[in-house]
Amino acid sequence: MRQTQKAVCTTALIIVNIAVFLIMSIFGNTEDAVFMLRHGAMYEPAVTQDYEFYRLFTSMFLHFGIDHLLNNMVLLGALGWNLESEVGKVRYVIIYLISGLGGNVLSLYHGLTADAYAVSAGASGAVFGLMGALLYVVIANRGRTGRLSGRGLLFMVALSLYFGLTSSGVDNWAHIGGLISGFIMALVLYRRPKPYSPYIRPEE
Repeated sequence: MRQTQKAVCTTALIIVNIAVFLIMSIFGNTEDAVFMLRHGAMYEPAVTQDYEFYRLFTSMFLHFGIDHLLNNMVLLGALGWNLESEVGKVRYVIIYLISGLGGNVLSLYHGLTADAYAVSAGASGAVFGLMGALLYVVIANRGRTGRLSGRGLLFMVALSLYFGLTSSGVDNWAHIGGLISGFIMALVLYRRPKPYSPYIRPEE
């Protein structure tokens, strides 16, 4: 089976994110916080005071500019194509969505406790969730699955978090929340496949 056939959900998620971005770009400036807020981006007071909880979900499919979109879609493609073939389509979509929501919830909690409100959006929480899930899958398979190794994945996690922490305008709490959520969801949903042992007919 070709890799593209194995990654149907990853491909679909990339298409949806790109389609939303193109539609948004037709009607306004995706780098304008006010425009993004009007169309579903997350903002702490809007969620907690106006009870617009849907923003925890809709913000996962919005991006601030083409660079923001491309960075997330490249990582989504690279991580998703590996994870989807390991956990299956349904579990993969569950991990993606719950990780995105988990990242947004932690970001919301931090914004409220630190009294630091900001308009935020992006698929990075969900993408970090795929990273966390892959990390658990590698651990469950004794340090390697396919071309991925535990050391390589840990290096990717550390490097991604480092770039986020040293860059401005990055929602690092969404990244951390997504990473943790993805790891936990994989722990719950993933089962290591049993080694294949074909039935051997005994000699008569």
